Amino acid sequence: MYGSQKDIQHNLKCFFVDGITFAPTMSLISITTVIPYFLSELGASTFQVALATSMTLICVFLTQPFFGYIASKAAKMNKTFSRILFIQRTLFLLYILLIPVFTYSDTALIAVFLVSWCIYNLFVGSYVVFYAPLVIRLLPPNRRGAVRGIGAAIGALIGAGLSALIPIILGRIAFPYNYMTIFAIGLFFLLANATVFFLMRQSEDMEPNEPMGMTQYIKKMPETIGESPSFRAMILTCLFLAVANALLPYYTLYAIREFSATETDIAILAILATFAGAITQVVLGHVIDKRGPRITTAISAFLLVAAGVLALTTSSLILFFVVWILANLSNSGFQMSASLLLGEVSPPTKLPLYVGVYFTISTALSAIIVLGLSSTPENVGFVPLFITILTCGLLSLTVNQFILRKRLMKKA
Repeated sequence: MYGSQKDIQHNLKCFFVDGITFAPTMSLISITTVIPYFLSELGASTFQVALATSMTLICVFLTQPFFGYIASKAAKMNKTFSRILFIQRTLFLLYILLIPVFTYSDTALIAVFLVSWCIYNLFVGSYVVFYAPLVIRLLPPNRRGAVRGIGAAIGALIGAGLSALIPIILGRIAFPYNYMTIFAIGLFFLLANATVFFLMRQSEDMEPNEPMGMTQYIKKMPETIGESPSFRAMILTCLFLAVANALLPYYTLYAIREFSATETDIAILAILATFAGAITQVVLGHVIDKRGPRITTAISAFLLVAAGVLALTTSSLILFFVVWILANLSNSGFQMSASLLLGEVSPPTKLPLYVGVYFTISTALSAIIVLGLSSTPENVGFVPLFITILTCGLLSLTVNQFILRKRLMKKA
């Protein structure tokens, strides 16, 4: 199924480089740090920041069935995915080059960014149906965590170094060329990342995906939920984590509104996030290979609970940094575990369909909650947000321990 040992070793190297090239962009083209600060500097409202955040969810929801259809038909999933990534990132390059044209008005610049960000995220729908199946189908279960984790950790450390440059770039380069520079550096890594997937090797005798038309794909989504009790338990476990982690950009907004966070503070948040990601990728990568992704999902939920409790009691920026670290440890662990957990509850030939069902549900609910809570900070403060995060962590931990664990034991 995974190809020869030589193919597996080659693909391990590719996924290793994937982590190195993708992780730095999380510091630079970041919806949790740089982008909220960019929009705040332009005078964007809380709703507009929430809209930018929810676009990462809504667009996935809208386009995921289309990309699921493409994935089910693709003979070489890695090469198809690579072409999609190049289109996405070339369009974002066009936006970066056009930024100076719209600097005559902050309102125009916000509007153009939101449109461009929407277009960019329409392609993110491809990530959820291509990436997880590629990992699961190209790498054996005991090789999916550690190597990818180390690559992502190295990439996160590179991102931390680049994050340290953020206040320097913002302070020394005139607007808007400062943000153009930050986005362009991130895009360089993204283009290199797209190349990595083109170089992966897919075995000729690998069992193909079950092909289906887009209408058939959509019709089968509700049926899929009823087919597998372990899949339903997995959806519930990860759904609460997805909702809580979708609220991560509000942490940055909280630091700006409550503690008057500066450019340097935003850079510190970006650095801390990348270091947290690096630690998580290395440690939990080994745990996944030894114990499986369910355990690491439970660890992510526990960290989320800790972040929520501390957020409700902290009154200083220093303590908030600890909250931020806990939240990013949780987010990184969740992102690493969820896709692999899908591999344990999905039939191999239906991976794109099962992945699509989960992400359709999680992104739709997350987007609704993000937008629904957008007016909360301005009207009643951030306490309801952190209560929501804490509650999601507790619910995920409960379902994981008392339902998902038993379902997977029966399945085994």
